[in-house]
Amino acid sequence: MIRTEQAEVVYPNGTRALAATSLTFAPGAFTVLLGPSGAGKSTLLRSLNGLVRLTAGKVVAEEADDLREPHALRRHRRRTGMVFQQHQLIGRATVLANVLTGRLGYHSGLRTLLPFSATEKRRALDAVARVGLIEYALRRCDQLSGGQQQRVGIARALVQEPALILADEPVASLDPATAERVLSLLHGICKADGIAAVVSLHQLEFARRFADRIVGLAKGAVVFDGSPSKLGRAETLRIYGAEPADNDEDSEEPLQLKTGTHA
Repeated sequence: MIRTEQAEVVYPNGTRALAATSLTFAPGAFTVLLGPSGAGKSTLLRSLNGLVRLTAGKVVAEEADDLREPHALRRHRRRTGMVFQQHQLIGRATVLANVLTGRLGYHSGLRTLLPFSATEKRRALDAVARVGLIEYALRRCDQLSGGQQQRVGIARALVQEPALILADEPVASLDPATAERVLSLLHGICKADGIAAVVSLHQLEFARRFADRIVGLAKGAVVFDGSPSKLGRAETLRIYGAEPADNDEDSEEPLQLKTGTHA
């Protein structure tokens, strides 16, 4: 379990990236942060791992650990996998070497300079196999497609033995078919292993298909929090300022965007 308590982020220029937000993310739940670009999705998600520093409020992880405390933050990051939009892989390194970097949080000081143990290498190979890339284990990551690279990112998160996976727009740079496969893989692994996931997306159709819970954001504020079945036309308008394209069968009016809104 992880929760935010009146978490707020204001940039030095006065821009409020995240309004005071209190949310609880339950163990095992697949939560989607949904909204257009600039809605505050990435800010909220990255605050859950201390990658964005809060201006006010706090994030509390398991066992009441306040992530403002350095030791608590290190413990939390060790068991929190990150999946990034741009993969954040070492292109010249092999798939296996990249996946093994997920174990670095379990080492400290000079130990990080020593070879990984046989147990850790087996764990990494198991993770590579789970994402369907075992035949590419010794191939350089810069020789893989975008979808394959994102699967390497998922495997890297898995070797952390995570209680929580944070995925920041993990399919934004992928074509629709590949995006669906990658999200389906991530969702299936999280459900099979009981891993909580918080995933930021801007694609409404993916949120409806995969989420247990949708948290909709607009201009840094939470404007919807509920199950996909509760996300109707009015709720989508609050998030996007536009009629939902995939829920407009009964209307003959064209899609209308509010001025200044980017879907």
